[in-house]
Amino acid sequence: MLTEVTAIRYVTPLREGGSLPGIVEADDLGTYVMKFTGAGQGRKTLVAEVVCGQLGRRLGLRVPELVRMQLDPVIGLSEPDQEVQELLKASGGLNLGMDYLPGSLGFDPLAFEVGAQEAGRVVWFDALIGNVDRSWRNPNLLVWHGQLWLIDHGATMIWHHGWRGLDKAAGKPYDASEHVLAPFAPDVAAAAEALAPLITEELLTEVVADVPDEWLTDEPGFDGPDAVRRAYVEVLLERAATVGGRITLGERAGEEPSKAPEWLRVWVEGKASK
Repeated sequence: MLTEVTAIRYVTPLREGGSLPGIVEADDLGTYVMKFTGAGQGRKTLVAEVVCGQLGRRLGLRVPELVRMQLDPVIGLSEPDQEVQELLKASGGLNLGMDYLPGSLGFDPLAFEVGAQEAGRVVWFDALIGNVDRSWRNPNLLVWHGQLWLIDHGATMIWHHGWRGLDKAAGKPYDASEHVLAPFAPDVAAAAEALAPLITEELLTEVVADVPDEWLTDEPGFDGPDAVRRAYVEVLLERAATVGGRITLGERAGEEPSKAPEWLRVWVEGKASK
C-alpha cells in the first residue's frame, strides 16, 4: 500500500498541467506534486497515475515515488487564486502526491542524449499502457541529476474511460512515430525481451492493489473495486505478451505527414544520416 501523508501547506500551482496540480508540503516534511480528485479529469486520472506509476517503478523505470495524500481544504483559504480555491474545496479527503524533484528540468531532445536501450524500455512501457502523452509536444519527462524520469501518466489506459472496447484494448497497436524518444533509435525488441516476462499476474495484482477502493467504487458494469482491479490485470497481462510487435516507429502510420516542428525533423534526419 502507498504511504499516506497529510498536506499541511499549499505552495504554488503548476500551470503546465491541464488538471492544475500543485506543489504542497506534507506532515512527513516532504514536498510533493499533488494531483486532485476535484480536477476536471476526475478520479480515473489518479487511478492511471497509480497503476502506471507503480508498474513503471516495478519495471525499473525512474518514476517519482507516489503517496496517498489527505487534504483539508482549509489550507487553501489564504490562496488568492479563485480557481485554486475552488479546486481545493472540491478535493477534500484522499488525493495523490508525487515526490517533487527539486531542480529538475524538462526533457529537451536537443540537449540530453538517451541511449537506445533506455529509449526502447520507455517506448515499450508507453505502448503497454497506451500512453498518448509522451510526444515532442509534451514529453512528460524530466532530467534530474543527469537521469531521465517519467512523470504524468494520467492520459494512459484510454480503455478504462468506457470499458466497452475492453476486448480490443489488449491487441491495439501503438504508434510511436512521434514519441519524443523515437529519434534515439529505441531498441524495442530488447525491451520486450527483458520486460514482457516481468509482467506477471502476481505483479499486476500487487500494483493495482495500491489503488484506493474509493477511486474504484460505483464503476458501471463492475461488482465492486476488486472486479475493476481484475479488469486492469487482465488487459495489461494480455497486452504485455504481444505489444512489442505492434509498435510503429519511423514513418508515421497512415497518410498524415509528421506534425513535428521543422527543427525536430531536421535534427532527426541528421541523426539518421550518420
